[in-house]
Amino acid sequence: MKTALITGSAGFIGHHLVRYLLEKTEWDLVCLDRLDYSGDINRLHEILEDLPVETKKRVKIVYHDLKALINPLVADRIGKVDFILHLAAGSHVDRSIEYPMEFINDNIMGTANLLEYARTLEELELFVYFSTDEVFGPAPEGVKYKENDRYNSTNPYSATKAAAEELVVAYHNTYKLPAIITHTMNVFGERQHPEKYIPKCISNILQGSVLTIHSNAEKTKAGSRHYIHARDVSDAVYFLCENAKYFKPELDFGGAKCQKYNIVGPTELDNLELANLIAKIVGRDLKYKLVDFHSSRPGHDLRYALSGEKLKSLGWVPRDIEETLKETVEWTLKNKRWLV
Repeated sequence: MKTALITGSAGFIGHHLVRYLLEKTEWDLVCLDRLDYSGDINRLHEILEDLPVETKKRVKIVYHDLKALINPLVADRIGKVDFILHLAAGSHVDRSIEYPMEFINDNIMGTANLLEYARTLEELELFVYFSTDEVFGPAPEGVKYKENDRYNSTNPYSATKAAAEELVVAYHNTYKLPAIITHTMNVFGERQHPEKYIPKCISNILQGSVLTIHSNAEKTKAGSRHYIHARDVSDAVYFLCENAKYFKPELDFGGAKCQKYNIVGPTELDNLELANLIAKIVGRDLKYKLVDFHSSRPGHDLRYALSGEKLKSLGWVPRDIEETLKETVEWTLKNKRWLV
């Protein structure tokens, strides 16, 4: 029986990954989290409550803050590990701008401590590091960044994620740690933090409030993203866990062999288009105003874009955005407690 250690398992993407793997595999799951502002134990409770008792027995919850090394007591509690899926990180850009040292400690030192633990595991099959499109910075019109394009971080969050990526590459090349890196962007789905864009859209539309949408300085074009459902991200990660060892390595930037994969939504949408789609599903009018993103949100960028061609060429594609958005909005309308 395989065992996956999932860090940040009570976080937004993490809890979706837990549910997906419980349904898709027979793996045992070790859910490691420190349960802070972004790690909500209620997410785990909710996704587990309707599962059979035997399935629930495959889940072990371990409390640990990765700013500290994984000591022998914690390692013994974790037990045997075949896969490490490292999602634990500070991920709120606004918070990183306010508290940069918190993100440096969590995202860089936390990853370093986990890598030190990982290289003690003789039977580890794969270490998956979850990174972000933001390491590449803003994308000019017509540009979609590929996996090994240069970093251009524009805020403390993206800078710490880029630094942690380099640690993973270093451990892969120096210690032969079996590792890959994924980049994803603008993940959405059920039980997302209410400050995120899609829950905020739903909430404002329901209340009849004016939604602030960030745009260019002329207020003629809203910012755009590739949105993707957390279950699709989970599906891509499982696909990589099962298949990455069969993929031919590329030699990038002088021979570094740590493979990277962009997990990207199917369609680029600007945030006004997305808000209108949500309003249509809710069945109410959208009230909005466009605001210059640079003046209102320093450290943020108008457009992010990744190329998903690499994973597509290997046989993985996400579901349609309108299908997954409809699922999410309709579920949220029935579970409004997650909007608070």
